[in-house]
Amino acid sequence: MRAAVVRSTGPAEAMAIENVPVPERRRHDVLIKVEACGVCFHDVVTRNGTMKRGVELPFIPGHEVSGEIVDVGPGVTQFKVGDRVATAQRRHICGHCRHCRTGRETSCEEREFLGDAGLNGGYAEFVCVEEDNVALVPPGVALDEASIVACAIGTELNAIRDVAKVRPGERVLVSGAGGGLGIHGIQLARLAGGIVIGVTTSPDKAQAIRDAGAHHVVLAARGGDFSREVMDVTDGNGVDVVIDNVGSVLFQPTRRSLAMGARWVFIGQLTGDFVQLNPAQIFMRDITIMSAKSTSREQLRDALDLVAQGLVRPVVLDRLPLEAACRAHELMEAGRTTGRILLKPGL
Repeated sequence: MRAAVVRSTGPAEAMAIENVPVPERRRHDVLIKVEACGVCFHDVVTRNGTMKRGVELPFIPGHEVSGEIVDVGPGVTQFKVGDRVATAQRRHICGHCRHCRTGRETSCEEREFLGDAGLNGGYAEFVCVEEDNVALVPPGVALDEASIVACAIGTELNAIRDVAKVRPGERVLVSGAGGGLGIHGIQLARLAGGIVIGVTTSPDKAQAIRDAGAHHVVLAARGGDFSREVMDVTDGNGVDVVIDNVGSVLFQPTRRSLAMGARWVFIGQLTGDFVQLNPAQIFMRDITIMSAKSTSREQLRDALDLVAQGLVRPVVLDRLPLEAACRAHELMEAGRTTGRILLKPGL
């Protein structure tokens, strides 16, 4: 099969199209013919070497996959050949640890993140995933758009609904608002009844962020202090919830934008940088720092249902052939993508 393979970390050109064997199907695996794979910044930081934990060379990137099942292992009971499916971000979970048994399989100690190790990732014609990590795509949902639901929509659903527990009328700041996570976070925060503020570095993305449901759009240079404008649009109160898709580069302006008792949910980290923090700046303002990691099976099914009902719209900037994987990464790193780019091996 054709696949984009990374044999040593580096710039986008570290990926090369190769012919490699179709992944070996295990007992509980389904073999999926890939319709589309979303390009996530996680793929960028594994390819360039910033992300090291769990990464083993060589690897095929990609964890946002949709397609049709073409073979099933002898232990598979939930799916059959011909089913239209989308993956969670994992290839394997144990299914029986305390995390898996309480709906927190994103923390399973045995979890294998799809595309981080070995020649089995979504930038390919075929991928193998255990049945516990896929979900049926509802009728009426475009198969290629379903590819990004687990990561770009499901992770934001995790953060907004299940971690932050956003309530109607709360002021919600979404950083990286024009990106693949952020543009869907805007929609979900609005759906939850929040007064939504999107922060972006790109004037070109402002209208798309408004169209997604933002009440206010704040433009700021990369790393710039946007807190004064946030305070202006919140009548000096600050925001009740932050959905942080960017991380350390915006740490200080985000902190200055918080209301008393705010909840700050970390999702993304675009660099390897650390931050300096005086704990008093947090506890004296009764701020809670939390995180949302990936998407559970239940959250994936819920996110697909929201798409099927037309309540959330997957935002796809472009659909490119597999051979354009390097170009897709370059666009991501340049911050020029609104929503997700899809790689489609069939193009």
